Amino acid sequence: MDTLINSLTDIVGKTGVLLGDDVAQRSVDWFTKASCQAKAIIRPQSTEQLSQVMTLCYDANQPVVTHGGLTGVVHGAVASPDELVVSLELMNQIEHIDAVGSTMQVQAGVTLQHVQEAAQEIDMQFALDLGARGSCTIGGNIATNAGGIRVIRYGMMRQQVLGLEVVLSDGTVVSSMNTMLKNNAGYDLKQMFMGSEGTLGIVTRAVLRLHPNMPSEQTAFVAVPSFDALTSLLNMASKELANSLSAFEALWNNHYALMTCATTKHTALLANDSPFYAIIETLGSDDEKDAEAFSNVLEKALEAELITDAVLASSRSQREGIWAVREDIETLVHALDPMFSYDISLPITHMDEYVTALEGKLKAQWPETCELVVFGHLGDGNLHIIVTVRDASQDARRQVEELVYGSLVKYNGSISAEHGVGLEKRDYLTLSRSPEEIALMMRLKQAMDPKGLLNPGKILA
Repeated sequence: MDTLINSLTDIVGKTGVLLGDDVAQRSVDWFTKASCQAKAIIRPQSTEQLSQVMTLCYDANQPVVTHGGLTGVVHGAVASPDELVVSLELMNQIEHIDAVGSTMQVQAGVTLQHVQEAAQEIDMQFALDLGARGSCTIGGNIATNAGGIRVIRYGMMRQQVLGLEVVLSDGTVVSSMNTMLKNNAGYDLKQMFMGSEGTLGIVTRAVLRLHPNMPSEQTAFVAVPSFDALTSLLNMASKELANSLSAFEALWNNHYALMTCATTKHTALLANDSPFYAIIETLGSDDEKDAEAFSNVLEKALEAELITDAVLASSRSQREGIWAVREDIETLVHALDPMFSYDISLPITHMDEYVTALEGKLKAQWPETCELVVFGHLGDGNLHIIVTVRDASQDARRQVEELVYGSLVKYNGSISAEHGVGLEKRDYLTLSRSPEEIALMMRLKQAMDPKGLLNPGKILA
């Protein structure tokens, strides 16, 4: 491998190759902070350099793991000592913004927050938004088909991408930097790479779709007396605020109580005696009219007893305070350490039954040590579940996984709503995909990466 690394250094330069301690000091995911074990980290500065890198790796049968912002939580960036990492961190430029065509052309290593800020500068917005915005990269968002808090209005990352440039395992560059909203000429090849977690190709550049800026933001935090009331509230908000509803986040009491009572990080917004809470947010263009419509919906919900109390943000700082309770994952991690995190999807009508049954099974097995926290994007059918049994062993993890994922089967749920599969969920893929679907995935992998060099072992064994 040393000969290969010397050849790769000739391509990307000495500063483009990290070895030894420079590799080991990097973590491979946000939750575990596990050290990177790869032989080297290769950092190309252009698509052309990456193409040359992959050509050499292909000829040498060298496996490669791609790194973006390393905010993933399913062990999708883990690399073994006999693997190389390709990091897109130096390919971090915004290349072009077209305000008329509502597009932005970027390199894969640019952060989500940088893209959001650049869009704001021309009075537009990039609709994807999630808590890791300051660290996650556009390439990683594409590779995992990221979701976030505004899926209910704007959709997943798939809906934000018009064109892609990708380097295949043998160094072939597939450049389809389409800037048009409509392009029905043959297969939409970019869709193969979105959500593929770097197993079919390495995304290097993208054309992103922009939307008009919505300067009016209305945000409320509400207490909800039951799950039936929660779903009715979602239906009401979806109907009454159909043209402006951008987020509807649900917090179970166990989440809210932990964030505001068990820890001292956040001041309670409302009393902590409700079984459910929700964050409702709208984006619009007329602050006065939007505020009136928003307040009317909250009043109607109070009269219908769908909510029992509410806090309406009247400033940006108050809005940020509401969202901080939902987005402060770091506090959750510290409070529940050691913990296991899950990202699932299932029909909204079955969520309460699923969570109640899961909690019963967990507490039956770990009556003294189990703690469960639930929150998520209710309008998208996506729940985030965090479990601690105060045991970090692999045996405990496996037992909890079997309860969390196994309980989804009767509801035809998914083991992954937005975080991907990686290594962590690979063994449970059969619970969410049929044998025929998995067989087709394997045929696609074989066709696109015949030597199995790209992110080996992730998604498919």
